Amino acid sequence: MNPELQNYIETDILPRYEAFDAAHRGDHARTVIARSQSLAAHYDIDPDMVCTIAAYHDTGLADGRERHHIRSGEILAADPVLRKWFSDEQIAIMRDAVEDHRASSDHAPCTIYGRIVAEADRCIDVDTVLRRTIQYGLAHNPALDREGQYARCCEHLERKYADGGYLRLWIPFSDNARRLEELRAVIRDRETLRRRFDEIYTQETGH
Repeated sequence: MNPELQNYIETDILPRYEAFDAAHRGDHARTVIARSQSLAAHYDIDPDMVCTIAAYHDTGLADGRERHHIRSGEILAADPVLRKWFSDEQIAIMRDAVEDHRASSDHAPCTIYGRIVAEADRCIDVDTVLRRTIQYGLAHNPALDREGQYARCCEHLERKYADGGYLRLWIPFSDNARRLEELRAVIRDRETLRRRFDEIYTQETGH
């Protein structure tokens, strides 16, 4: 990867994530970058573009969650510094990929770059998904008590991850398919789900 671009991402882009909720801090961005790079190794594509897309994918959260994927694409496209390393065509491809990454999107990503960042952003691990769901609930619905947070957590998991949920996977050799089935098994087993929820909720709240 271009070292100058890498330094710019490290010093100017990733620090922005520290202002977001606990589920979308710098560790999340770095995970998506690493997973994107791993998936991209299977394709003949530009590694600098892959890393840049992953780095910018959630920057739009600064202006709210609902349209963050669109705003993130706008932020990337409007960054004049990126013109040092990328053409207008590359910028357009990266913007489209960032806009396509959202899990609730009603269409498949239009390029391999979009499929990679969308897949990398899934990060399907039972404890990680539960923790991020709980963290988001605590940050955005602080008035809810434990039972309210549990109900919100279950509703989110059912709508996104359960059988028939809106989450879609785009890279056939990713390990996300196996991980998604593991998560679905926990969602179906409400006794296990409640136990794991309570453990993480207590860790996050201290009570």
